[in-house]
Amino acid sequence: MPGKIVLGAQWGDEGKGKYIDIFASQADLVVRSQGGNNAGHTVVVGDESYKLQLIPSGILYPNCVNIIGPGVVVNPKSILGEMDGLNERGISTDKLYIDARAHCILPWHLELDALSEKARGGDDIGTTKKGIGPTYMDKSERIGVRMHDFVDPERFEAVMTEACERKNKVITGVYGGEPIDIKAVLEEYKVYADRLRSHVCDTSVLTYNAIKEGKEVLFEGAQGTLLDLDMGTYPYVTSSHPVSGGCCVGSGVGPTAIDEIVGICKSYTTRVGKGPFPTELFDETGDYIRNAGGEFGTVTGRPRRTGWFDAVIARYAVRVNGLTEMVINKIDPLCGLPKLKVCVAYDFKGERITEFPANFADLEHCTPIYEEFDGFTEDITKCKTFDELPVNVKNYIKELEKIIGCPVRLLGVGPGRDQVISIDK
Repeated sequence: MPGKIVLGAQWGDEGKGKYIDIFASQADLVVRSQGGNNAGHTVVVGDESYKLQLIPSGILYPNCVNIIGPGVVVNPKSILGEMDGLNERGISTDKLYIDARAHCILPWHLELDALSEKARGGDDIGTTKKGIGPTYMDKSERIGVRMHDFVDPERFEAVMTEACERKNKVITGVYGGEPIDIKAVLEEYKVYADRLRSHVCDTSVLTYNAIKEGKEVLFEGAQGTLLDLDMGTYPYVTSSHPVSGGCCVGSGVGPTAIDEIVGICKSYTTRVGKGPFPTELFDETGDYIRNAGGEFGTVTGRPRRTGWFDAVIARYAVRVNGLTEMVINKIDPLCGLPKLKVCVAYDFKGERITEFPANFADLEHCTPIYEEFDGFTEDITKCKTFDELPVNVKNYIKELEKIIGCPVRLLGVGPGRDQVISIDK
């Protein structure tokens, strides 16, 4: 540090929460810069498990300042529920700040998300229906409600009423839905505005000053590289920018503030929702990895699609994020498999390609080309050093490092915060 970005190098759900928590324990300030409560981090501390959706992982450390940046979309009801849940468990949220420019997710966004997905029929994107996309649409159209409007007692009613009336025309006229009751929304959400007011400020100033003072600043990513609006597998992507550049834009600091960019990969690949997935497994091996790895969504509970490690994707993540190092997480679920496969290239209509295609529709016609490695049967969850690992595990990690072209610095051998091996170079 002072500026370290930690982000997902696959389709999200890489287990970033644990590593963000490890880095957050050393940070003075932790920034969430994009996305909304459609993403989640599970952090295990001792016997306690915390499922965080929007609040940064630094909240678990009393001296850490936690920032929700201008690039985030915030559901007032949801974040207050998350804050209350933490408070009930003895975790203070006094040092949680929300940028005044962050956009609000409001009831009409959730309704439009559900109606839009239903209207798509079999061509639905597979959103979490938490209103993320419609909120970012309003942001781009420059008609959204920002936090500074939401918590302003003099502007609250007028801004909310105008927004609701506009969206009711779409809900009823386009989708044939029932209009949102604005009076009920105003009554309910005024309480939320009153409670959040003291947490709203210009967080870019807090972040900039921390960096200028040489403090340790961690930028935590949500989702993953392949879900980026521009660089992901469009249209099966999120509505924001989980790549490293998005962290700067969404937090209000320049790229010179960043010293390290850490990507998180699993030792295999997963994704949720629809979209192409070249290494996806539909057999017993896929079920084995899913169950051994607990591959079910933190927020949604949805079973994740599973497949072998895709090095084409990993190399792409290294390139578009400028990764300085990689973390390979969850090697332990592969225990018991006789052979481990790594996709090193794709066969695209008879041609071997090693770069991830810019036309993501081409992925539907890509067949993985694998290299195969010997598996392992030893319990590695108690290993503390790289040397203690079975030779087949060490060989697998060393080969992954060569194939993806990025140094592997940490290796996850279990769900606990202490089940991480540092690989010295």
